[in-house]
Amino acid sequence: MKNDLKKGFYFKTYEAPFQSPFEKLFGIFKELITHTSGDFDEAIDWLRELDKEYKLTDTNYTIDDFIEDLKKKGYIKDEVKNDGTPGFGITAKTERAIRQQALDQIFGNLKRAGTGNHKTKHAGNGDEHTGEFREFNFGDGLERISLTESLRNAQINNGVESFMLTENDLVVEEAQFKAQMSTVLMIDISHSMILYGEDRITPAKKVAMALAELITTRYPKDTLDILVFGNDAWTIPIKDLPYLQVGPYHTNTVAGLQLAMDILRRKRNTNKQIFMITDGKPSCVRERDGSYYMNSNGLDEYIVDKCYTQAQQARKLHIPITTFMIARDPYLQRFVNHFTEANQGKAFYTGLKGLGEMIFEDYETNRKKRVR
Repeated sequence: MKNDLKKGFYFKTYEAPFQSPFEKLFGIFKELITHTSGDFDEAIDWLRELDKEYKLTDTNYTIDDFIEDLKKKGYIKDEVKNDGTPGFGITAKTERAIRQQALDQIFGNLKRAGTGNHKTKHAGNGDEHTGEFREFNFGDGLERISLTESLRNAQINNGVESFMLTENDLVVEEAQFKAQMSTVLMIDISHSMILYGEDRITPAKKVAMALAELITTRYPKDTLDILVFGNDAWTIPIKDLPYLQVGPYHTNTVAGLQLAMDILRRKRNTNKQIFMITDGKPSCVRERDGSYYMNSNGLDEYIVDKCYTQAQQARKLHIPITTFMIARDPYLQRFVNHFTEANQGKAFYTGLKGLGEMIFEDYETNRKKRVR
């Protein structure tokens, strides 16, 4: 009998998955709204320019139709602008969509696991089974006893005919201890983050949004606080990340570190860490009388020494600082090296490319620790 079935690979021209006109434009819109720091009008102006150049729409579905759909789907809302004229603003639904897109872009190649905490390399009183067993000890919870293995031991030790289960037959299954992590993410919003024609703040903003979405969805028992630092330092809620902009500020790294440590002191988690995204050029400190000492040239010895002091203080509190340096100037990198040495933390000279992946990998690594 002739077998007509043939095995092998079948190749064909790639066909992109179907997207509706709205979905195509919405993906671009989310990218633009991130770059414009939440400015809807500016994002739409850019979208119209792109439409002229790349023919994104046709007569059946226009940019005006897209705006109407955004409103119907709850992505934008009516609001009054600062000049008193009516306009549109993005909603919380859009903010969440932007964070999810940032997560997909940066961490999209990662396999999603169930929500929970980070695993350590050590066994303990956790809730994730390891498949390893040991003898039952006084104080072990009854829920940890493996009935199958214990009954098997009883049959081997006492026989089937005179079956009896004794304490010596009991075994418990080891479970992995799951650590909880408290993280403070520091973002430099000084003017140098957009100098020399290089936009450093948008990649930093995307990473912050992705990390926030990752932690809230995958590791809900962890905590993440986000602070920005210019002349001073202050915290911002996750929902405000799309609107983050640089300002006419110097770089008060000391204020940022002080606020980060104050936040972490109040956390009950044993595992704590600081992530700092910066171009590594501290240029400002606030004195006790409220005045500011500034040096726009950067790396003023007085300012730098105060940074080193804060790094040492964090080390005493067992708070490692991981610095993500996004400038390549050798003299700035030397400062980060000394700063990292003072804290016994880590530094990554990533530039802008690969910043998100680097932060995620370090976040995962730091969680796989058990603090005694």
